[in-house]
Amino acid sequence: MAKTLTLEDMAKYPFMPEAAEEVKKLGFKIDNLFEADYAPILERAEKRVIEALTTNPPEVRYDPRLHKEDIEILSFPVAVALVTSLANEYVKRRYALAEARRAYELLKRESEEKIMEIAKKFGWRIRFSNEKVGVIKFDFALNFIDYLRNASSFHDKDWKLVNKLVINGEVHLSKQEVARLLQEEIRRYIEGKIDPKIRGVLPEKIFDRAEKIKQTYSGSFKELPAEDFPPSEVSNEAFPPCIMELYKAALSGRHVSHVGRFALTSFLLNIGVSPDSIVDLFRRSSDFNERMTRYQIEHIAGERGSGTKYTPPKCDTLQTHGLCPGMDDICRRIKHPLTYYRRKMRSIRMERVKESRG
Repeated sequence: MAKTLTLEDMAKYPFMPEAAEEVKKLGFKIDNLFEADYAPILERAEKRVIEALTTNPPEVRYDPRLHKEDIEILSFPVAVALVTSLANEYVKRRYALAEARRAYELLKRESEEKIMEIAKKFGWRIRFSNEKVGVIKFDFALNFIDYLRNASSFHDKDWKLVNKLVINGEVHLSKQEVARLLQEEIRRYIEGKIDPKIRGVLPEKIFDRAEKIKQTYSGSFKELPAEDFPPSEVSNEAFPPCIMELYKAALSGRHVSHVGRFALTSFLLNIGVSPDSIVDLFRRSSDFNERMTRYQIEHIAGERGSGTKYTPPKCDTLQTHGLCPGMDDICRRIKHPLTYYRRKMRSIRMERVKESRG
């Protein structure tokens, strides 16, 4: 028999359908939000958005001793409305990630039964597992399609299907792994709720409050231009396909794996891009942490640690990590991204010389 989430559960996971039903049951309407009785709800909603913008990594905090259940439930849709009214893709991604990270931290402390219940709310085909491999006991068995839908964005090799126990189309997982997969499901789900189509029905006062947040915390979510590096520093035309894919992902703020970040950073450093410019490139990521990013880039540049300046991985290593999107004619004749760049640059320069001579 299907279980019902409690009020406490809904306060912890306010994106669940039961929480939306509770909002209706309480008779809450966003048009009434600016009445005095609703002030705590609006205040908490604004706090949710601000925490998402100002914490690194982004996370909305939850403490049952401080946050009342009804306010937690009601403030979530208001926060979604605030983010929607801002019409900023970066804020949208960062807010969804912050709420999903909060859910992950809470899920890790839940019982297996509660995790199962929440997973099934998302339509997962999941059951308890009794499998053991040596001393390792698995908690859940998840249909491999549900697994791949959520693990496909993870680039750590431990998440590759070949490194998992798969029996009869089910992936056997620990409680923490299922919680992490749920974080990804929740992140996508919340992003989907931040729908620009509803902006037309939001009260004007929501836009006013959102604008105040934008003015106060503008440095946290200003529009990030997607301009290329200046031509004097690097020619993007000469990037090999693998680096171009990583570069585009970083420009758009999409997730780039650890190996991908290393490959992109070391490549750019070796063709003359400054560490500051690379920091600015990764600034588009929703979980950007400037101190950590700068440290890693300076380490790869040889400005920290051993003093060794690293070069990017060879082509076969990039292929092993799934970072080769497909080879072109130059790729088939070289074994290293930097060799590709040098050859392509020579070709570009020769073309320019020909053009200048008419």
